[in-house]
Amino acid sequence: MTQPETRSGYHGSVANMQARPLDAADHPCLSRLIEATQQPAMSARPLGNPRGIGFGIFLFIITLSFYGWYWAYKTQEELKQHTGDGLGGVVGLVVWILLSAVTGYTIPSEIGEMYAKDGREKPMTGWTGLWYFPGLILIIPGIVWFVKVQGALNRYWESKGATA
Repeated sequence: MTQPETRSGYHGSVANMQARPLDAADHPCLSRLIEATQQPAMSARPLGNPRGIGFGIFLFIITLSFYGWYWAYKTQEELKQHTGDGLGGVVGLVVWILLSAVTGYTIPSEIGEMYAKDGREKPMTGWTGLWYFPGLILIIPGIVWFVKVQGALNRYWESKGATA
């Protein structure tokens, strides 16, 4: 005597059940779960603002580097809000003021990690801070560091749809 097929696709008794693979088309909740897991984790997080590199350098000079305090706060706060990692604005600003050379390494490192979490190649690592270190004494390496860092940030934010 054979058992009729049930809605679940199993025949016979519990001992004779054979499992069928799950099909997302048969289970709408499963298809939504699959879609959700395929989305990048950072897509719902707020984006930062692209900033003009030349204008940033101009403000650094005109304000006798006080613009750097604002820039460090905003940059590190945007990174923290977007990735959920990093120093954040207030701690980043304190580090910028007290241990400026350390920030030269942490910001590029955080940017590189942000790119990596997005599945992209890191445009920089903490080693980019080597450009910043002589910038405490010489102006040109500091400018090179800023151009590299802000340029990488601008490219990332713009690739996500942010506008200046």
